[in-house]
This record gives sequence, structure tokens and C-alpha cells, in this order.
Amino acid sequence: MKGFLSKIDMRNGLRYVLVLQLVIAGILILTDVSEVVQNPFRQRVALPTGPVSPGDQRREYRTDRTDPTLLPQDQPLDLPVPENFPTRLDFSEQMVDDFGRVLLVTGQIDKGDADRFETYLSEMQDQPDLVALHSPGGTVSEALSIGRQIRTAGLSSAVLTGSVCMSACPYILAGGAERIVSLQGIVGMHQHYYEQPRLIPVVFAVENIQKGQGETMQHLIDMDIDPALMLYSLNTPPDQIYALVEEELVDTRIATQIVD
Repeated sequence: MKGFLSKIDMRNGLRYVLVLQLVIAGILILTDVSEVVQNPFRQRVALPTGPVSPGDQRREYRTDRTDPTLLPQDQPLDLPVPENFPTRLDFSEQMVDDFGRVLLVTGQIDKGDADRFETYLSEMQDQPDLVALHSPGGTVSEALSIGRQIRTAGLSSAVLTGSVCMSACPYILAGGAERIVSLQGIVGMHQHYYEQPRLIPVVFAVENIQKGQGETMQHLIDMDIDPALMLYSLNTPPDQIYALVEEELVDTRIATQIVD
């Protein structure tokens, strides 16, 4: 009789575990769906347009192209940048007055781009004087790796007139030994998405997200950037971008030199 009851308890325990797994799977599936389908109950915030100013720094986040209202239109560009962002990083070399040989890095940051950057840099005939960025962001781990490569090579980084560096891109900018930011460009932050394997327990997903945030913060510390920079990221929803103004750029040391 005791053995029979033990079998019943085991069956009930397995049933409870199965139900729990189904609930967790359902939560994860709903989370994935919510990333694709607009939540009809979420209140949409009407964001302003036009160039930012202190206290007016949140704008819609776009990955396809630069918002034409975000940047001043009457300033000549330091170097030509594409209006539409490539779906992965693109590298090109240009000679620019006042900056010398510039390696222009444009587009979304995708898997494998860190290896592509390393290869391109190693095959350049002459080391660039500056790495100029124009990117809406992308895969955080790739951005961290590119930033470390820039620091190891002793290169300087920049966001020049008419360029933007948003989401994960500032972690590339952080790698520069010197970091030049134009007031006619944009450095923007928001919450990041850390890719997670599907159908894993929520507790492990949360753990991986926290680990990713810790790696990002450690990167900033290693690059001598004030980790308080992360506050602008953590406090801004992923569908918005928070554009840093001059005081924030300087105080966090994400910029070591400000140019008009």
C-alpha cells in the first residue's frame, strides 16, 4: 500500500512539473509574440521631433534610417554618411580634413561583425587616424568586442557632424583612446535586448540578462567611462532613444573632446 501511494505521489509530482513547464513555455511564447505584435493596451507616448535640447532628449528609435529631423540640416558633413543604415556593418576608408585617414563604420551591428572588423583593420595598408561611427546599434556583444579591439589598437573613435551612434554603438565609441563627439551628431542610449535561447526557464533568462548588463558595465569601467552612463540606458524604453547633451557626454567621459 505504501509503495502504491508513493507511485501516486510521484505521478502527481511529475504532473505538477509538466504543468509548470507548460506555464513557463506559455509565458515565453507570449513574450516573443509581444515583441512582434503591438500591445494594444500599452499607452503610446507622443514623442517630440526635431533637434534635442537639455530636458528634451527622447526621440523615436529607428534602425532603418537616420531621423531627418533629429540632426541640424544646415551644417556641412565632416564626411558623407548613408541616409539608410546597412543591415550589417560596412567599412570604408576616407581622407578627411582635420582628421586624416578615417575608417568609417556604418550600419546595424550584427553577429560576426566583430570578426569582420578585426579582419578589415588588419588588412588596411595604413592604420587609421580615427574610427568614425554612424550606427543605430545592434548586437551588444559584438559592439563590446569591437570597442575592445579599438582600444587594443590604440585608435581614437568619433561621432562626427551628421552621424548618430545609438543603442549598442556607444560601447564601440567607448573603446577609443580619445573619443571625439560633434554637437551636430547624436550619441543615444536605451534599454538593450539580450538574445536568449527559446523555451528556457524565466529565472535563467533573467540571470542571463543581468549577466549581460554586468558585462556591459564592466566594459565601461575598463574603458574608463563612468558606469553611470548605464542609467540613461536603463531608464529609456527600447522603442525610444535618449540623446546625450554636452554636459552628459563630458561628465560620463564617453566623450573626451567635444567639437561643434
